[in-house]
Amino acid sequence: MLKMTDIIKSYGPTLVLDKVNLAVEAGQVMALMGENGAGKSTLVKILAGIEPADGGQIEIDGRAVAIRSPAQARAAGVGYVAQELSIIDSLSVAENVFLGDASIGVIRSASRLAELARPYLVQVGLGHVDPMALAEDYSVAERQLMEIARLLSRKARIAILDEPTAALSETEILRVKAAVRAIAAEGCAVIYVTHRMPEVFDLTQRVTVLRNGKSYPALDTATLTIDALIETMLGRQLGQMFPPRAKHLGDVNLNLDRCLASGLKSPVSISLRRGEILALAGQVGSGASSLLRMLAGVTPIQSGQIALAGRPYAPKTIADAIAESVVYCSEDRKRDGIFAVRSVPENLSAPALGAISRFQILSPGRERSHIRSIAAKFGLDERYFSRLAGNLSGGNQQKVALGKWIGLDPKVLLVEEPTRGVDVGARAEIYGNLRALADEGMSIIFASSDTQEVLGLADRIATFFHGELVRVVEAETATAESLTRDVTRAHEAA
Repeated sequence: MLKMTDIIKSYGPTLVLDKVNLAVEAGQVMALMGENGAGKSTLVKILAGIEPADGGQIEIDGRAVAIRSPAQARAAGVGYVAQELSIIDSLSVAENVFLGDASIGVIRSASRLAELARPYLVQVGLGHVDPMALAEDYSVAERQLMEIARLLSRKARIAILDEPTAALSETEILRVKAAVRAIAAEGCAVIYVTHRMPEVFDLTQRVTVLRNGKSYPALDTATLTIDALIETMLGRQLGQMFPPRAKHLGDVNLNLDRCLASGLKSPVSISLRRGEILALAGQVGSGASSLLRMLAGVTPIQSGQIALAGRPYAPKTIADAIAESVVYCSEDRKRDGIFAVRSVPENLSAPALGAISRFQILSPGRERSHIRSIAAKFGLDERYFSRLAGNLSGGNQQKVALGKWIGLDPKVLLVEEPTRGVDVGARAEIYGNLRALADEGMSIIFASSDTQEVLGLADRIATFFHGELVRVVEAETATAESLTRDVTRAHEAA
């Protein structure tokens, strides 16, 4: 159905795609894999009409097509779900489902539009969502599913999904998989960009790998192993994904005593020691993110007490938390994790302006020393210092989003989805960086919907369901099955 031949794309002197080839059959799900910066997103943006190719040919059903705009892509039957959300928060859910779709004509009735949108919402597991409500009323994960509902509404024959599950829990990933299988069963050709290995082996029939802007011949998923796929992506063996767990922990650094906040239905009591990494595991709305945001000062503490290094801690704002050496990296790095249109050095130095200034005048020497120290700790190449943060690969953006806080030498680091949209090589680096910080005595709490990440990185795991803490266990004793039971326990009871 789709054949892309010798696709070339350059940005200035940088060759991003070097005669890349991709072919997908009708009814097939093709995984598109590669490290961040390998050219995956650029390739699918060319097919979606967002970026023009500098050379090569695109054929659909054996006929050459010219795709130079999103409108031409849609006319050719190409649907695209981007890695970064394109949902407009101030519009209704139904308006977002049909955003940019002129084929439905002029519908003045909001209830009629909602009626048309509902079947597509149900298909991606959003039957509980009010189509007439504003999109901003729903979580990042639910808005991601709205993007897929939009693709379904356009009845695309070629569907591109760029990291569609990066922000989703295991249960929501199942909904996306079901939707993808349904699309393929109807004869649609699906290009599925992901960094999640289990999805590749569970969902796709073939894999095309990009490395350094070049494509490799497609491989049958059934004949691959995870190690072989990783080696093809990286051009080398990965080695150990997760670093060893902490052997010696310090004193209690953070202690929560019957704490309650928005999103939590019952009080939470939990402690965190110096040098410890604690994972909060749960699905969207479980309370895991609510607890993290309470500690970060994003939402206020409603009741209970928190002690930080033996002293009362009750932040009312993010600034209060930072003043107490508690820093927070959110799940949405593009929105509030980085300044996308500012340089990498500006991003890395932003939280520490006071420390690198004299009489409120920035000291270039102090700034250089500050950002080089961070770059060294996080494996961030100094060649990126001349770039805007938003132009970096997903893995390097995440390093900037995390690294900027390390310059403050915090007591507690709070992270939501630490490797969302990050390739396997960069993941291993970030895991190593976080463990190194913990080994230096920092306490780290992260919330993640990635079961492998929770089991591999944490020292202890706190599981949540429907706003309640289920239990706290040693990571070494936990299994994927036990975590799944904890975070879906009400479903089992039902």
